[in-house]
Amino acid sequence: MFSKKYVAELIGTFVLVFMGCGSAMLLGVGAEGGHLAVAFAFGLSIVAMAYVIGGVSGCHINPAVSLSMLLDKRLQVKDFIGYIIAQTIGAIIAAALLMAMTQSFGMADLTGGLGANGVAGAGGIGGALIVEIVLTFIFILTILGVTAQDKMASVAGLVIGLTLVFVHIVGIPLTGTSVNPARSLGPAIFAGSAALTDVWVFIVGPMVGALLAVIVYRGLIKSK
Repeated sequence: MFSKKYVAELIGTFVLVFMGCGSAMLLGVGAEGGHLAVAFAFGLSIVAMAYVIGGVSGCHINPAVSLSMLLDKRLQVKDFIGYIIAQTIGAIIAAALLMAMTQSFGMADLTGGLGANGVAGAGGIGGALIVEIVLTFIFILTILGVTAQDKMASVAGLVIGLTLVFVHIVGIPLTGTSVNPARSLGPAIFAGSAALTDVWVFIVGPMVGALLAVIVYRGLIKSK
């Protein structure tokens, strides 16, 4: 039986994927501000959920964030597993609903794959891995720093959300920006084809980025 924390993570991840990938599908990432609008859709989803479920689960809604909290000893192994399961389920439900809306209600999909991530814009698998590792490193390092300071508690959600916006601004033309394995896995399952074949990049890259962020945070910032 899911605890309230796991239900919160499921709902939060659902909102992130539904709003973020949904905006990408409807707006695209080309001209007329689509790129920036999608970046803000992802970032504002984090802001909204941080202030709704932050007090329940911490609002990780991202396996890479949960891994960083586990490694920094802020999360127990049991909850780490429960969070990842809940996050994955939330992402899959969101992607399934988006697919149903395209098939049953004629919703546009300008991405052609439910907003799934891809490696082509980064020049292939190697480039995509580097992009995802670097962007996730920046994102997770920010999260670790801002959530460790009690004085920042009231604005932490805003800082984290805006950080997600700026990593999307850089990453969208390259990989579509994952920095979140659950966000990538949900759409890839239904998009199939290359999205599903390459989804491992968007699982491994963010997890490695999270690991590096914890190493730097604990060795350079937390130890000062």
